[in-house]
Amino acid sequence: MYRIGDEEIKAVERVIRSRQLFRFSENASEVKNFEMELAEKIGTKYSLAVTGGTGALICALVGIGAGPGDEVIVPAYTFMATALAILAVGAIPVIAEIDDSLTIDPEDVEKKISKYTKAIIPVNMLGLPSNMDKIMEIAKRYNLKVIEDCCQADGGSYKGKRLGSIGDAGAFSFNYFKIITAGEGGALVTNDETIYERALIYHDGGTAFRAHSGALKTPIFVGSQLRSNEIAGAILREQLKKLDDILKDLRRVKKAFMGCFEGEKNIKFIRSNDIEGDCGTTVGFLFDSEAEARKFAASEGVNGTVLVDSKKHVYFDWEPIMNKRGSHHPALDPFKLPQNKDLNMNYSIDMCPKTTDILSRTVVVGMNPDWTEADIMARAEACIKAVKYS
Repeated sequence: MYRIGDEEIKAVERVIRSRQLFRFSENASEVKNFEMELAEKIGTKYSLAVTGGTGALICALVGIGAGPGDEVIVPAYTFMATALAILAVGAIPVIAEIDDSLTIDPEDVEKKISKYTKAIIPVNMLGLPSNMDKIMEIAKRYNLKVIEDCCQADGGSYKGKRLGSIGDAGAFSFNYFKIITAGEGGALVTNDETIYERALIYHDGGTAFRAHSGALKTPIFVGSQLRSNEIAGAILREQLKKLDDILKDLRRVKKAFMGCFEGEKNIKFIRSNDIEGDCGTTVGFLFDSEAEARKFAASEGVNGTVLVDSKKHVYFDWEPIMNKRGSHHPALDPFKLPQNKDLNMNYSIDMCPKTTDILSRTVVVGMNPDWTEADIMARAEACIKAVKYS
């Protein structure tokens, strides 16, 4: 969370005074308006607000018809929810390497494609755009779907297009740790009417009783409950108004911070697939060895993180997945379903050595959109000093 204040407080008050807290109440409008405003911002025909980023990914997978018998390729560096969403629909996550952009490696994606592959989920980790040109080219060649995981990249872009609008669907998160937030929340975006309708039905088990049910072309099936609410919608409408200014300031701070290192021969940044579209939330430093990275991260004033230490975002820390416990009940466990017996679920701690190597040598330093020039300079000077003595 970067910026929140009186505007959000007034929005919440407006909803409470209206007594219309349920999104499908007769006079409710906050979630509906947020969806329209988000779709316009991202540049898609459809948007669906849900309870979180994981829910958005699940809805997207339901939207493309993923299920038992399908493999979906994900990067080895992402929050476990990317893989959990695949298991939630009965499919199997296939884990691919990342490259030095900290996003999925297109070359390894192609190696992991099989006759069972249904989709690719590139993840824009730390607000960093994936190589969408290459991913979309591979997907087109193999007739695969692409779901963009933009949960850490609200509002980011790739070559002038907003992330989420390039693939078949995009998923966003608005939890407390994201660029804009309602504490929790998420959204699916897509240009595909069928994906949208399937996601709409799945996210609301009461679809059959809604006023819009008669207009749906997709037969109504049994769904779940991932609906947003009017308080979250009202907060997110105000947050969405702030998004571009937050991104503008994050990018300004990141550019100024990186500019402080001109002429410093011992500094190497991670590679960017689109530095202009990058959300600017972090700066990544790449070192020749893990020892150098750790010494730098621990140096006074750096406040850096060695990415391999995440405990949340690296494949070998996904304990229930690595141990193939895919459900609370064995009959529902995708790892045990007969339809999945021939799929690629050969997980091991050392299965992605390139990813482990890159993450062990990468240190990220968080940016703040409200930093002053003095703040930027102080952090940069600490990093320069740390590199010189690493």
